[in-house]
Amino acid sequence: MQKIIPNLWFDNNAQEAAAYYLSVFKDGKIINTTYYPNSEAEGLADFQKDFAGKVLTVEFELLGMRFIGINAGPIFKFNEAISLMIPCKDQTEIDYYWEALTSDGGQESVCGWLKDKYGLSWQVCPENWEELNKRPGAFKKMMGMKKIIIADF
Repeated sequence: MQKIIPNLWFDNNAQEAAAYYLSVFKDGKIINTTYYPNSEAEGLADFQKDFAGKVLTVEFELLGMRFIGINAGPIFKFNEAISLMIPCKDQTEIDYYWEALTSDGGQESVCGWLKDKYGLSWQVCPENWEELNKRPGAFKKMMGMKKIIIADF
């Protein structure tokens, strides 16, 4: 049982985001969906009236890791203070995740980092990252890359 489950705050598109992540990470599934109450009598807070009856959370699993997407409005946004790392077995896998996560509005960054179309930061790196990083000039090479190119190390 996973002891820590990341909760990801979305601006009313958690269900859409979960479906997107399931399309990128083929080994995934929706676990549960919950809904906001329909009324104050059922526990809906005054500031939540616009959410009445709509999806509150979507719990989903990607590659064996559970996440919860919460629909809570535009107040908070993702930033680079947290990222999710994908250790990739080879360049083909790096290329796949890089393309999938930067498509349709995602943004490339540097050193294997990117933001997907929802603003969530990812690090797409080779699984032998520690070994590559020990090679002469590795840090300088990495700093000059957006997508990591294993052969360039």
